[in-house]
Amino acid sequence: MVKTVADAMTTDPAVVQPETPLKEAIKLLVEKKISGLPVVNEEGKLVGVLSESDLMWQETGVDTPPYIMFLDSVIYLQNPAQYEKELHKALGQTVGEVMSDRPIAITRDRPLKEAAQVMHKREVRRLPVVDDKEAVVGIITRGDIVKTMADQ
Repeated sequence: MVKTVADAMTTDPAVVQPETPLKEAIKLLVEKKISGLPVVNEEGKLVGVLSESDLMWQETGVDTPPYIMFLDSVIYLQNPAQYEKELHKALGQTVGEVMSDRPIAITRDRPLKEAAQVMHKREVRRLPVVDDKEAVVGIITRGDIVKTMADQ
């Protein structure tokens, strides 16, 4: 019998909204001993993910992109939009300002093997589990998959 995401996922995961203060979200991560949270809108629809890596900008800060001056003009050697995005994350005060806004999700009926492949390929530690309306119904982590492997 093929195991599905539903067989391994955690139901009713902790979630936050974009307007949640960052300090509150960090406290939730620590209290629940988790490394990431799905971010949902008022309808419960997935709009992002807040992970420990998103929070690292708060501590590490942002380096100014390399540039050269030419005839009183600044020419950036890297995309300045990326710098602005990183700076916004470093200075953010709410979840919405810091979260990754292009979340990768999976549905509960998908094979567990597919969830593992997505996590490995995309180098993510967790996948929010959504229903057909994109509402968060669970979360699956690498640890959940390993536990399922141990139970076989």
